[in-house]
Parts: sequence; structure tokens; C-alpha cells
Amino acid sequence: MASAIASRMGLKSLRRKQIKTFNVRIITMDAEMEFSCEVKWKGKDLFDLVCRTLGLRETWFFGFQYQVKDTVAWLKMDKKVLDHDVPKEEPITFNFLAKFYPENAEEELVQEITQHLFFLQVKKQILDEEIYCPPEASVLLASYAVQAKYGDYDPNVHKPGFLAQEELLPKRVINLYQMTPEMWEERITACYAEHRGRARDEAEMEYLKIAQDLEMYGVNYFFIRNKKGTDLLLGVDALGLHIYDPENKLTPKISFPWNEIRNISYSDKEFAIKPLDKKTDVFKFNSSKLRVNKLILQLCIGNHDLFMRRRKVDSLEVQQMKSQAREEKARKQMERQRLAREKHLREEAERARDELERRLLQLQDEAQMANEALLRSEETADLLAEKAQIAEEEAKLLAQKAAEAEQEMQRIKVTAIRSEEEKRLMEQKMLEAEMLALKMAEESERRAKEAEQLKQDLQEARESERRAKHKLLEITSKSAYTPANSSANAMPPDIPSFNFSSENLTFDFKDTDMKRLSMEIEKEKVEYMEKSKHLQEQLNELKTEIESLKLKERETPLDILHNENAEKGNSKQSNFKKLTLQSTKSRVAFFEEL
Repeated sequence: MASAIASRMGLKSLRRKQIKTFNVRIITMDAEMEFSCEVKWKGKDLFDLVCRTLGLRETWFFGFQYQVKDTVAWLKMDKKVLDHDVPKEEPITFNFLAKFYPENAEEELVQEITQHLFFLQVKKQILDEEIYCPPEASVLLASYAVQAKYGDYDPNVHKPGFLAQEELLPKRVINLYQMTPEMWEERITACYAEHRGRARDEAEMEYLKIAQDLEMYGVNYFFIRNKKGTDLLLGVDALGLHIYDPENKLTPKISFPWNEIRNISYSDKEFAIKPLDKKTDVFKFNSSKLRVNKLILQLCIGNHDLFMRRRKVDSLEVQQMKSQAREEKARKQMERQRLAREKHLREEAERARDELERRLLQLQDEAQMANEALLRSEETADLLAEKAQIAEEEAKLLAQKAAEAEQEMQRIKVTAIRSEEEKRLMEQKMLEAEMLALKMAEESERRAKEAEQLKQDLQEARESERRAKHKLLEITSKSAYTPANSSANAMPPDIPSFNFSSENLTFDFKDTDMKRLSMEIEKEKVEYMEKSKHLQEQLNELKTEIESLKLKERETPLDILHNENAEKGNSKQSNFKKLTLQSTKSRVAFFEEL
């Protein structure tokens, strides 16, 4: 009996081991992952596994993209992975990308991971020139990308050349101006320095808020023909369907919002759109391939569903996510404020310490100078004393010589020379002796005065030496207390410690906290218009700064079209409003006549 049970268990384990699997590689915008999947898995099974791994809950924006010959396709959630037309070599590679774009990124993107993935994808599309971006907006977007990566600007850390290896601007923008990489970096850094205090998620959201107003943002383009066979472009995005001239992807000729469309279908290469207005005829167009029609239908259905979803009350899941996001935002804001206060106190303490150290060094320098002055005074006093002694000895010697001269004169007077010649000679010698004696007396007096002066100088030098010693004693007594004061004042006792614990990071969100948060959100709404005005001023200022360095001959057709729209005051939103003012019937008729 036991052997039979063991045999059955062995068979079950063997069957489990024989489950067939295959390997897939998932490439996100910032990582690569590999998974082992069962052969029976559908697209949703793999998609749910990847979303759980990423911690992503806003799953409705994303999908798996793969390449089929010369077109892209998206993995269907209700179809087995291996039943798709995918390469069978393992690992099978899929790109995890945003398939649908929000109308308003700030309102719709709740999770930080969702914002980050959108930011990376949109940034790549702008750098790869899949989305047209004017030069001045490119510089501003680059500054937010730098803020997201490097944090607050610090001139001591972010020195010239720190962006040399970064890809921040489309090559089209760089080629359009006579500007060196250093000049571009200088302008990006000037904008970057203004973003101080923004966290990574805030900088990335500011990037998306600017990017979502670009004409080609979130639009999928497809080549089509109307009934007359005119080559056109169909654009599918979050707002509806747009018809473009193939040479102008910026400004649509006609637009159909999703709320005007009742049904979408295709048969082979022919696509049919049924307007909500039943009096309006169905308008049709042809695409190049059946596979393209399938892709268009997928994008239309997904965008229409999200369009209608946005205009309904949020589901409980979304409400919960938004509530958690608000709480997390409030927690992060309080944490940032606390860290900012600690940083401010720390900087003040460091400044006080630096000031004390500077004062200490100054006192030490003064003490050293006083000591040197004292040494010089002592040397001067010794030298003056030596000179005074020499002068005194010279004065005594001169006095002795004067006495000897006087004695010689007396001896000459006693000795009389009989002859007149001898007498004359004696008188001459006597005159010379008198003159020499007089000169010696004057020199003796001068030397005596000089000796007296040297004595006075010596007295002054000793007095200077006494003052220098007294000052040195005062400085030494002050510096003896300075290190103690420096260490005491370097870090004030009320500065919080940087040794955080999990207990210090807990927060109790009371009603008052949520009310304050609500008030802050209302305040942000009020400030939105001011920020928009400031943004436009920034863009105009950047455009003015670099306009003189533009090489007109290098402008692309899209540059020219964008400049024409800017001169007319046309924007993405204003064009959409103008195009939807006419009746659906007149727009359908216009489409068929193109």
C-alpha cells in the first residue's frame, strides 16, 4: 500500500517536472528582466507577472510591443503568448512600453513608477525626434531631466563639463545653432539652477507637463488613403482621430473627438468609422496592410475606453491609489521639510564653526606677528645697547686724547725756543695743538650726546619690548579658550541627530493634516495659471537668447511649420478646439474631398 502511494506521488512530481516552459526577456525603459513562462500562458498571465514585479498598478496604460517584419504589434492579453507571430528563438523579447497616453499627466498618473516610466519613454522619443520639440523647450526639458538625475544644483559639485557625456538635446537642435557644447551646457545649467528643491518625481512630472503640450506627443501615425485615393496620415491619440497632410505631422486638417464616434470596424484593408450622429454618413479609408488595420483598431478601442473612463467617477481602486498617493506626497513633503530644517541648522552650525576656526587662525596669526615683533624689538634693543657702549668708549678715548693734547701744549709753553724760527715754529705747533684740542673737545661732546641718545633709544626699545610681551600674553590667554568655544559652538545642542530609526519616520495623518493638504492642493490650482505664464516667459527668454545664433538654412520642415504656428498663436489645444467647432457631417465631407 505504501509503495503504491509513493509510486503515485512520484508520477505526479514527474508530471509537474514535465511542464513545458519557454523563456522571455522583458525590456523596460530602464531595466531588462527574464522570466520562465508556461506554454499555456496567455498574454495577461505574463503581463500580470511583470506588473507585480515592477509594483505597477496603473496597468491600463501599458502593453508588450514586439516587431513583426516592418511594423510593430502589441501582445493581446486574451491570446496565448506563443500563438502570436513572434520569433520562436528563446528568449522571446518584448518591450514593456506605454501604449496609451493620458490627457493630463498630473491628474491621471498616480504612482511614482508610472510617472518614471512615462518620463523615460517620452524623453527617449524627444531625443530620437519621434516627437518634435522646439529648441527653447528642449533646453528647458533638459534642465528638468538633469534635476531628476542629479538633484539640486551645487556649483562646488556640478562644475563646468559635468554634462559632457549626457545626451540631453535632439541632434536636430544642436545642428541648428552655432553653439559649442559648453554654450549649451551653460544655458541648461542656468535653467537647472532654478529648479532647486524639486524631488526626482516632481522634476519628472514637470517634464511631462511641458511635453504633453507638444503637437506630436502621444500620437500614433498611420498612412491611409481616402475614397479619392489621396495620401493622408491618420493620427490616433487620447483625444480622438486626426487627419494630417503627410508633410505636416504638427497641424491636423480634421479632428474627430472620441465622443463623436459610435463604432469603428474594418474589412481587410478598408476601415469604417460610424459617427454618433446617425444623419452623418460612415466615412471610410484604406490602409496599406491588414496588420496595420488591426493595430489601428486596438489603439482606437483602448484610447476610446480610457477617454470614457476619464469622464466617469474614479473606480474604488483608483480612488484608493490617489488617496495613498496624496498621503505619500504629504509624508514626503513633511520629510523634505524636516530634512531641509536639519540641513539649514547643520549649515548654520558649519558656518559658525568655520567662523570660529577663521577667528582662531586670525588670532594665531596675530600672536605670531606679535611674537616676531617682540623678537625684532629684542634684537633692536641689543643692537642699540651695543652701539651705546661703543659710543661711550669712543667718548672716553677722545677725552683722554684731549687731556694729552693739553699736557703737550703746556710742555711746549714751558720749553722756550731761543731762535725766532724755533719760536715761530713753536707758535705754529701751539696753534695746531689748540685747534686739535678744540676739535677733540667738540668731538667728545658730540660723542657724549650720541651716547645719551642711544641710551634713550635703548630705553624706548625696552619699553616696546615690554608692550609686545604684554600683548603676546593677552593673545595667548584668548587663544587658550578659543578651541573649547569652537567645539562647543560647532554643533548646537538642539540639532537633531542624523542617525534615523524607523520610529522617527512614522507619521500620524490627522484630519488637520489632510485639511492642510487639501488647502495646499487648492493653492496649487490657483497658482497654475501663474506657473503657465512663467513657463511661457522662460521659453520666450530662451528663444530670444539663442535666436541670433540660429542657422536658418538648417531649419527642417517641421521647424518652419512650428514657427508658422507660433506666429499665428496656434497651439495643440487651440487647433483641436477650432477643428471640432464645425459639424461632424461637414468634417466627414471635407475628409472625403481631400
